[in-house]
Amino acid sequence: MDHAELLALFDRDLRAGARPDGPDARVERTGGVVRQVASAQGWNGVVWSALDEAGADAAIAAQIGHYTGLGLDFEWKLYGHDRPADLGRRLCAAGFTPGAEETLMIGEADGLAHGTEPPEGVRVVPVTGPAGVDLVADVHEKAFGADSSWLRHQLLARLAADPDTVVAVVAMAGGEPVSAARMELVPGTPFAGLWGGGTVQHWRGRGIYRTLVAHRARAAAARGYRYLQVDASSQSRPILERLGFVPLTTTTPYEYTA
Repeated sequence: MDHAELLALFDRDLRAGARPDGPDARVERTGGVVRQVASAQGWNGVVWSALDEAGADAAIAAQIGHYTGLGLDFEWKLYGHDRPADLGRRLCAAGFTPGAEETLMIGEADGLAHGTEPPEGVRVVPVTGPAGVDLVADVHEKAFGADSSWLRHQLLARLAADPDTVVAVVAMAGGEPVSAARMELVPGTPFAGLWGGGTVQHWRGRGIYRTLVAHRARAAAARGYRYLQVDASSQSRPILERLGFVPLTTTTPYEYTA
């Protein structure tokens, strides 16, 4: 499948055809926009839009009105090929704040599932309940320096309500959690998304990130998923390219605070 076909499939299955990412979320389609509405602890935002220059500003204003009416902050997830071409500028003019640009990357699960054993003394442990979720959240806070309460809430809810759609793992060095990651499977599509891969600082550069990618690739391939999708930071993109991922486009979160 060539670049354009794969990007079109991604847009169709994961954006225009988006599904809720948790039991307390719903996906709504209105006015050329696909959005998710969840609790204040979940992810709220616009995942896809089909806008033109004439209607873009009104559509942006409508989303601001909708989410602020619910008392929710939200994100407009903008991709590099979205239209109109100045949609990012329009979002900024409406009060959104852009985050760091990332690269949407795609890899074939079968080709990524081999080799890459963890370093000596490190073992990969599946996460199936609250104790494991606490370890994932602990790694997230240490690796990214960010609050992980939303992750704890979302992962616990997903494991309880829909365990077949999420795979979470933590890398343990003795009794210390040193890296963690999760994968969200999208039934009815060929895609599985890799999220939250992070390693605490003093364990970086030892191949653990690559190990967790391979572990999730094996799990995806075993479940019949063909593609792995990643929103890659500038730090993870070179690693993923070496593993065989290819870039499709960019993605930038535009945040709006109610």
